[in-house]
Amino acid sequence: MRRVSPYLTRLLLPTPVSPNEVTAMMTVAGLAAAALTSLPNLAAAIGAALLIQLQLLLDCSDGELARVRGQSSPAGIYLDRIAHYLTEAALPIGLGIRADGGWHSLGGWTTLGLLVAVMVLLIKSETVLVNVARAESGRPKAVDAQSVAAPRGGLLRRIRRAAGLIPFFRAFVAVEFSLLALAAAIADTAAGDRIGSRVLVIALLPVGAITLVGHLVAILASDRLR
Repeated sequence: MRRVSPYLTRLLLPTPVSPNEVTAMMTVAGLAAAALTSLPNLAAAIGAALLIQLQLLLDCSDGELARVRGQSSPAGIYLDRIAHYLTEAALPIGLGIRADGGWHSLGGWTTLGLLVAVMVLLIKSETVLVNVARAESGRPKAVDAQSVAAPRGGLLRRIRRAAGLIPFFRAFVAVEFSLLALAAAIADTAAGDRIGSRVLVIALLPVGAITLVGHLVAILASDRLR
């Protein structure tokens, strides 16, 4: 989308549309994708994946528009983060609803989707709270460098490096999640039931737990809080 977004940004430049309004459209696209994910049919899953691609395009363009116009601001960064958090928490909830069969039959699978959403938000909070903790203790923002982020212990370093070779934690990023949900919908359609969606919900639970605990340990074992 970085190759496409400059064309959209060029179209937006002579208009009164602000970067924050583009971010608002990005938020709507993400939440609409989550809503479509909740519907138990293949067409909705395809629509959700396309909406997430649109969200990615808008995500690229809002920053470009802000930089070209000189309108970058803390509020813009804050709204952009909120858009990502809302989308990436809403998507597993939508998947859980789909695994239950839709909005008319909410049950245990929806509950599991909500649990995955909580883990997604906690994982994101672990990252953001690093700089919150540093700021409240009077330290500058953590340097974004591998030498700072890597755990100090040799074993933990090797585990973290191995995890990078199989980036299962990216299952909670909106683009990857939408493609996994689409694959699950294809499996649902082929099987004539909701087996694909239910297997994906179950798979996301240990992946979320491992990512949540592993990320916390990696942060505490690194120099990010020193």
